[in-house]
Amino acid sequence: MRTLTFVASIAAAAVASVADAQATLRPAPSGRGIAEVVLSVPGATAPAGTAPTVIRIDYGQPHLRGRRLHVDTTLVPYDRVWRTGANATTTFRTDVDLTIGGSPLAKGTYVLFTLPTAAGWKLILQKNENQSADEYSTSLDVLRIDLRKRTLTAPLESLTFWLIPSTAEGAGRGELRFAWGMDELSTDWVVR
Repeated sequence: MRTLTFVASIAAAAVASVADAQATLRPAPSGRGIAEVVLSVPGATAPAGTAPTVIRIDYGQPHLRGRRLHVDTTLVPYDRVWRTGANATTTFRTDVDLTIGGSPLAKGTYVLFTLPTAAGWKLILQKNENQSADEYSTSLDVLRIDLRKRTLTAPLESLTFWLIPSTAEGAGRGELRFAWGMDELSTDWVVR
């Protein structure tokens, strides 16, 4: 009997300890995410000591945490330009000239925004790389293209970007894709 009482006391203390720990837990802040593809240009050799040719997206990675993307209007409202990430500005850097979504884009670093609507999404790139994530002016738009949209079968908890290179011989092309909640958006890119 004494052994059972002792074990029950230990179990009760463990449950109380777990409950106390859970009460003090807070959701982790959004982190940073990076999507990157290193390009290999056929016939070209990089000089020794030079960096590889890269396309890169650097973004704050927000999480749903029980919220719904377009229902909880402060998260990602329809018909308003969204900074497409959390906290600091989301940037898109390309070391080569591209055609993205059928539109030309010169090499450089850009700020990435999106315009979500019920009918579809647009990708927006702006040249002012030093601007804040909350600053947006149509006068700074360099590129504005329609994105393909697909509804996922299960919600994705964290905003995630991918730069997916083609596996075809001679590549130099691929897909920019991102998803969050039930929405997956994408467009094609090609090295010019």
